[in-house]
Amino acid sequence: KVSLRRSLIGEEWPSPRTKSPSLTGKSTSENKNWNDQDHRAFVQSHLSDMLELLLEPEQLTASSHSTRSRLVSYEAICALSFLIEGTVNKSRTVHPLHELALWQPCHGQNGYSKVSKAFSFPKLESWLRSCLTTNPFGMTACLKSGKKLAWAQQVEGTTRRAKIACNTRVVPEVFPMVIMSQVYKQTLAKSSDTLVGAHVRIHRCNESFIYLLSPLRSVTIEKCRNSTFVLGPVQASVHVQSCDNVKVIVVCHRLSLSSTAGCTFYILTPTQPLILSGNQAVSFAPFHTHYPMLEDHMAQVGLATLPNYWDTPLLVCKDSGDTSVFRLLPPSDFYTFVIPFEMEGDTTETPGGLPPAYQKALSQREQKVQIWQKTVKEAGLTKDQRKQFQMLVENKFYEWLVQTGNRQQLDSLVPPAVGSKQAAG
Repeated sequence: KVSLRRSLIGEEWPSPRTKSPSLTGKSTSENKNWNDQDHRAFVQSHLSDMLELLLEPEQLTASSHSTRSRLVSYEAICALSFLIEGTVNKSRTVHPLHELALWQPCHGQNGYSKVSKAFSFPKLESWLRSCLTTNPFGMTACLKSGKKLAWAQQVEGTTRRAKIACNTRVVPEVFPMVIMSQVYKQTLAKSSDTLVGAHVRIHRCNESFIYLLSPLRSVTIEKCRNSTFVLGPVQASVHVQSCDNVKVIVVCHRLSLSSTAGCTFYILTPTQPLILSGNQAVSFAPFHTHYPMLEDHMAQVGLATLPNYWDTPLLVCKDSGDTSVFRLLPPSDFYTFVIPFEMEGDTTETPGGLPPAYQKALSQREQKVQIWQKTVKEAGLTKDQRKQFQMLVENKFYEWLVQTGNRQQLDSLVPPAVGSKQAAG
């Protein structure tokens, strides 16, 4: 296979292919995508190329201009603010790069000219190189020195490898970051101010059920398997990458996915879901759950029930012209999802309701249950027969729980000794 990400000089943007950073800060981190030091090294080594990309066309075409006489416009510095921001004298206020570059004491170092309102190329490059440091609020710092989070419903004995941290306390006036890595056979639930407006990074979670019931800024789910993620409304994007057999239940502004297999997305979104490269057997279904604060949280992040493009995904990268990458979940396979935690709030049903075909399937199923209950009631069983019948039903139900793997989900919901209301706290 040809890697389209590999540049002509043979170096890729830091790759997410290997292991994640250690919470202890050890040098076991091979995952460049999670390592802010690799990000800085990449920017340092390609800084000259980046600045040249931002030069005005006449600066590049005029052969008489040497590198030393090139000027970088203020607009170009504004563009670099997408990648670089910083502080003055190590204060706790973070400024974008273009504001720092215009700070009077820096003009001598970065070559800013009030006449041309531009920067000297060599001086600017030298100034940036001397000032660049790793992101003190990034993923590496979060895992190394961030606050370790306590989560309700943690099952003892399986948390040794799990790494859950947040940099809320050290980040000044920017969105906090929450990182969850290597959660295995856990049910984790949280709804708190810690999560509000957070960038959430979920990595290498397996056979787990994770409930994040707060308004979020963005969510990345990477290299997870056999897990269910129930998310509060996401203001920006949810990106799912390299995951197998996961369920994602979310109201979000945008959903994108790449290199996933057998994943199902129950979504409410005002934009078309983006199917990037490498996906197989993707299923889309309407958002099908609720919790008491859901509509309040949707209002906080500016999301409504209409428009809703859950059923019109966009194939951005067609693999060999294959349009069978995704399907809409058949109504016969559709069931509502119950969030099993007590919270305060006014939402009592799925926002916006369900599409008619799915609502009809649920109604028919409910009707069958009612007919069954009526049949049992009218059967005229004696007390001993009812007891025996109940035991048979319970045994069959238990067998079904074991066969489908749902027993683990129920067992992990057993509340801790201090009470079940912690679960959503």
